[in-house]
Amino acid sequence: MATPQRIAVIDIGKTNAKVVLFDAGAGRETQQHSFRNTPAPAPYSHFDTDALWSFIRHALSEIGRNGGMDAISITTHGACFALLDGAGELAMPVMDYEDPSPDSLDGAYRALRPPFAETGSPRLPMGLNAGAMLHWQAKTHPEDFRRVRHILPWPQYWAYRLTGVIANELTSLGVHTDLWNPHQSRFSSLVADLGWERLMPEIRPASAVLGAVRPALAAELGLPAGIPVHSGIHDSNASLLPHLLTRRAPFCVMSTGTWVVTLAVGGREMALDEERDTLFNVNALGAKTPSSRFMGGRAFEMLVPGGLVQISPEERRRVLSDGVMLLPSVPAGSGPFPHVAGRWMAEPQTPGERLFAVSLHLALMAGVSRELIGAEGDTIVEGPFAGNADFISMLATLTGRQPIVSEGRKTGTSFGAACLALGPAGIALQPDHSPAAEPDPQLAAYAARWRALAGP
Repeated sequence: MATPQRIAVIDIGKTNAKVVLFDAGAGRETQQHSFRNTPAPAPYSHFDTDALWSFIRHALSEIGRNGGMDAISITTHGACFALLDGAGELAMPVMDYEDPSPDSLDGAYRALRPPFAETGSPRLPMGLNAGAMLHWQAKTHPEDFRRVRHILPWPQYWAYRLTGVIANELTSLGVHTDLWNPHQSRFSSLVADLGWERLMPEIRPASAVLGAVRPALAAELGLPAGIPVHSGIHDSNASLLPHLLTRRAPFCVMSTGTWVVTLAVGGREMALDEERDTLFNVNALGAKTPSSRFMGGRAFEMLVPGGLVQISPEERRRVLSDGVMLLPSVPAGSGPFPHVAGRWMAEPQTPGERLFAVSLHLALMAGVSRELIGAEGDTIVEGPFAGNADFISMLATLTGRQPIVSEGRKTGTSFGAACLALGPAGIALQPDHSPAAEPDPQLAAYAARWRALAGP
């Protein structure tokens, strides 16, 4: 079977959904369609699957009319599971992990959930532990939950919509769900204790071809018959995959988006701290991977609502010399400093000062997250923050070496998902990297003060 050259990637982030075409010959994305992923409110905050499905169908149809595709792959954010009934329809709306409702059953859930030593999953708020979200749905909507026959991770739900094939997959099962034991490569005791084993489909590799696009759907979209659909992968693991295939350990990949997720490969052995948002993920090759996270993209949206602006030399000078500095955490409740609320030591006076100070703050948060998982070697930055020169400069100062950023490929998640379809040929398609920044003594002094104020 020939290696596909044009891979359509469905990339559903927490804030934005995309469908892109990755052209293996060009080594880049050549088409992109975007959609704002806005949750609906009732009966609880949930994702609008009808709107997303309409967007996906339209985007695939457009790509089909503009050169077509040889394969389809999928990547999505984590902490999201679809519950299907016996007819293959949604038994309940797909819950948004930022809905705080599961916290109302926190005491009952804590009595049930396995310890961190078993799952590598810290106890997280809202629905960030998928086990807590499923437990809340089962307890508060018992009649609906009794209709559930299949619990599908978010990428595999969309693969099912395309192919009709039901499957499970490790990278989504293994991301702070409480549902997986990464040390023994099996479902956690929670799944057995709550009787959910029968609801868990067969586990298939992220790269597995689950089937072809359903004939009726292909005809509706104007696509040729037989386009293969790969199972799909959790987004941070998608960013990691090309590097697993092409780089020597040790290194870490920092995937930036709504969440800044750092995954360490071959670093120092560390005792992970569940209180500081460190955890074990499971990578696409099935290995447990020390990881850390904080809501960097969400913080940027909250703190810099005006977006990017020009920063003058005077604005930079004032931030560095006058202590314009943001301490953790924004938003509170997750990341390496989850129990404190963010505060300014000195308020920025201009949009440029605000942008510069926030960029430095996010790099400092990323540096702490990197340390907590024992990351060593190169730091590869993927996603939107790869284009933020001040973020990269501070990261260079913190690590003592130049971070590596992807050039010409803004979405590391989409490229990683494309590698599921490219297979061994993807090894030759190494992401295009270049050094970005040198350590800066002024930034080092600023970082030392921030760390002294923020804590260890």
